[in-house]
Amino acid sequence: MKELKKLSLLLFGLALLVVLAACGGSGSSSEPAGEGTGTSGSETPSETTEEPVEMKDVKLVLNWFAKAQHGGVYAAQENGLFEEAGLNVTVEPGGPQVSSINMVASGNAEFGLAHADQIAMARNEGIELVAVATAMQGSPQAFMFHKGHGIEDFEELNGRKVFIQPGIIYWEYLKTQYDLSGVEELTYTGQHVNFIPDVESVTQAFLTSEPYFMELEGVEVETKLIADAGYDPYNVVLYVTKDYLEQNKETVAAFTKAFVEGWNLYKDSYEEINPIIQADNPDIELESLQFEAESQAEFVYGMDAAENGVGYMTEERWATLIEQLYSLGLLDEQYDASTIFTTEFLPQ
Repeated sequence: MKELKKLSLLLFGLALLVVLAACGGSGSSSEPAGEGTGTSGSETPSETTEEPVEMKDVKLVLNWFAKAQHGGVYAAQENGLFEEAGLNVTVEPGGPQVSSINMVASGNAEFGLAHADQIAMARNEGIELVAVATAMQGSPQAFMFHKGHGIEDFEELNGRKVFIQPGIIYWEYLKTQYDLSGVEELTYTGQHVNFIPDVESVTQAFLTSEPYFMELEGVEVETKLIADAGYDPYNVVLYVTKDYLEQNKETVAAFTKAFVEGWNLYKDSYEEINPIIQADNPDIELESLQFEAESQAEFVYGMDAAENGVGYMTEERWATLIEQLYSLGLLDEQYDASTIFTTEFLPQ
């Protein structure tokens, strides 16, 4: 913990240097909105110009390489929603070596995307973040099985090989809710070469991704959502630091509105937006993006969003998550859920 706190201090020191360096340059650009002349009868001709539209530069760091889970961002950008809001948005992809939380906390980006549990645990390092919208109402994290070898109850995992990332939060949670002492834990590597030939084995997966790749391999699979066990954090959550929110409410409001509107557009235009996503991530196939867009639809537009709109969050869900993380020893304190999220900027 002491090492984490030292890292936090180093990050804030870096942020200070970045801010000082930025003071020497301009953080915004202006573009003339147009020119107009006004003459009437014998009045003396005079030229007037409209005030230029001031654009504000902001950066958004994704939680992973560009995928359909970021479709709303790309739809907003392609349809000019950020520009209409006066924002010049740079989208920076994430990846295994990129922490959106560290980048936002250090001031190298204004907005970030992350999962709700990551945002909640940032408090341990003294990083106060505020979630302003969520792309997904639930988590598509799941266990994947060979067809005909699925489970009804998580305790049925006993006696089987389970490929799982060491220390992944939902696995630690499951072990507190069920007796899984009979599970043979094997390290998940991101590859499925050992899962495919072993029909009794189980692997972690995303409902929106791995089943597609198994289909390409000719392997029929079934899945069971981790959420069925009660661990269901919001996924792909838009957030800022508490300080940035307090000092830039109009910017946060404008960005959040465009973010939500972008997701609403993506719902029926994902086939047009996916090639734009692919341009930022050439390693992904359009067919994979289409599978992801269609399989994530219930998480984005269903559940609470069906009645309350895209981006919606509740204090109850955040409080449950905080309690779960605290009980696992992953939070130093069980803080008030109302301090970590707001729905103030969501369209009414």
